[in-house]
Amino acid sequence: MPAKRNATRAVKIGNITIGDHNPIAVQSMCATPTTDIAATLQQLKSLENAGADIIRIAADNKRDAAALVQLRDETDAVISVDLQENYRLAEILAPHVDKIRYNPGHLYHHERKKPWKEKVEFLVDVATKYDCAMRIGVNGGSTDPEKASLYDKDDAITPMVESALEHSYWLDELGYERYCVSLKESDPTKTVEAYLRFAEARPEIPLHLGVTEAGIPPMGIEKTRIAFEQLIGKGIGDTIRVSLTLPYDRKHEEIAAGRQILDDISAGRVRTVVHFNEDKLNLISCPSCSRVENEAFIDLAHQVQKRTAWAEEHAITIAVMGCRVNGPGETDDADLGLWCGPNYVNLKRQGEKVGAFKYDEILDKLDSELRVLVAAK
Repeated sequence: MPAKRNATRAVKIGNITIGDHNPIAVQSMCATPTTDIAATLQQLKSLENAGADIIRIAADNKRDAAALVQLRDETDAVISVDLQENYRLAEILAPHVDKIRYNPGHLYHHERKKPWKEKVEFLVDVATKYDCAMRIGVNGGSTDPEKASLYDKDDAITPMVESALEHSYWLDELGYERYCVSLKESDPTKTVEAYLRFAEARPEIPLHLGVTEAGIPPMGIEKTRIAFEQLIGKGIGDTIRVSLTLPYDRKHEEIAAGRQILDDISAGRVRTVVHFNEDKLNLISCPSCSRVENEAFIDLAHQVQKRTAWAEEHAITIAVMGCRVNGPGETDDADLGLWCGPNYVNLKRQGEKVGAFKYDEILDKLDSELRVLVAAK
């Protein structure tokens, strides 16, 4: 049986409450372009029918914001807006959503001369005015560059934890406590370490658990399970998401996977694996979401899985990323990285750009680069 969960603060999000020993909430995120209202509404309904407690939708510009406002009239789902790089959209969206998620690593994109504390104070004012909860969402692939510059480039964890702590203390200082925190990495071992370090420093803060860019099932589910077993087994975690690379019509499978993992942990059916495939091929791919600039990315990720199966016994990491948000950071850290744009796929070898290739060319180029790496090992 898992350990008794930490006595975190209660945080109300719409008609549910996380923390304070409430049931662990299961989340997912719409993958369809937010401006495609019919498709996004269909996906909202699919996720809701699958049992999603919270559904996140991205808004990157005013067109997305207008579409989300329109969607709000069509659903009673608990909605979290992902502000992406434009924090000021919160003013438009807060009256229509239940939670605002912002990434400390993205605050610098707009109004670069304005201090980050002023930007967060703006978010707090808006959230308070419109009765919204918030999430401080720290990601390994897009950590605050100013914070990351203070630490060794091989230390991915400390900048994440320090950024989350810094922002949580600032929200408290502003008198706003209705928030949770996430510290997601694509490596489940690093993910566990980040959450453990934050929870030790701030055990009262509710935590949203996830392994970012976990990838394609079943590997993506296994990575997530490893992290969740170790964290929930230590009493850590108030809400979860299983981030999988899936076609739009299968996005609801994230909810089923999350529920199954929670059921298994509750029943004591756990494996508690400390490391994930250290000596084998590791495929990282982001969950399909509305930021993806070409839906072909989803099929490409699945094709990469098939095309690279021959190298399964080799300790090489391949990252397939669908957008500009976490794409650059995750592909820089991989042995081979594919950062997918609207028409071309940017291929990197250990952080260095190899070139940009059409979608129908990239698999052959990836295979040849992979064979060179395998031969070198």
